[in-house]
Amino acid sequence: MIGYPCISVFQCVFCPFVSLPFVLCVSFTPSVVSCLRFCLPVFSSLLPSRPELFHFHGVSMTHIFTDNWENIQNFQARRDDILIATYPNIGTTWVSQILDLLYFCQTSPERQKTIPFNERVPLLDICVPTLKSGKDLVDKLPTSPRLIKTHFPVQFVPKSFWEQKRIVHVARNAKDNMVSFHFDHMNRVESEFMEGKMVFGSWYDHVNGWWKKKQTCSKIHYMFYEDLIEDTEQEIDKLSCFLDLTPSAEEKKMIAGGVQFDNMKNNEMANQSTSPIFDFKISPFMRKDMVGDWKNHFKIKCSMKTTRRR
Repeated sequence: MIGYPCISVFQCVFCPFVSLPFVLCVSFTPSVVSCLRFCLPVFSSLLPSRPELFHFHGVSMTHIFTDNWENIQNFQARRDDILIATYPNIGTTWVSQILDLLYFCQTSPERQKTIPFNERVPLLDICVPTLKSGKDLVDKLPTSPRLIKTHFPVQFVPKSFWEQKRIVHVARNAKDNMVSFHFDHMNRVESEFMEGKMVFGSWYDHVNGWWKKKQTCSKIHYMFYEDLIEDTEQEIDKLSCFLDLTPSAEEKKMIAGGVQFDNMKNNEMANQSTSPIFDFKISPFMRKDMVGDWKNHFKIKCSMKTTRRR
């Protein structure tokens, strides 16, 4: 049985391999590759087409992130807005949940259990037909500050966010980020990631662009996923300092406990299980919180290519 893209329990009578996602199989052994070359044409017509990627101002994008472009670029940020900026699959939900607890755990503790995550911290960039756009969700936020997330590269961020607004950026090791992409998008392969043929463009350009911007903008707080794993409470301290917040020791412990991976994975208001966009039959939105999980999936050759590219 092979876990084909978007077909979670499709049995292949030709394959002895069990539950190996296609994007990982193609980088493992010649026998697996040979098997896929034989099987994939048989089933390819059953697989849904992926969103079309196209160059948009020099960056690979899809229509759901460009169809509302003018409205997003004209978006008027408020003075106390907090923007969470990340490349996809890098820890956006984790940091957003930390911020939500830092600001509202005392005044609105019920929101963590009653309001879906994407309504508490909307993705500004997105515009899916039949659903409310990210901008519409942001405009309707009743909170102050508003917590807003984006996957845009730094050059796409609306100008109003650079007018003394605070931005929290999160970065993650490229290899772990790539593995996370594998499980979230089963029809993506390593070469596409390394060549920047992903929505929101190249990981390298994205992370480097935000890093360079941080050198000249004091309103950007740069975080690393690996540091959050190593010492969550210390990173909460640094984040609180940046935001001029002074949570008590008891509050910090409560927040650190509340954002532990298992707690968030089992929280329907945080794990995206209420979202119509994600198909949990393919892979859970929150899979692992490991650092170095790439070692369980990469061949040495692929690892060396990624390291050289960085």
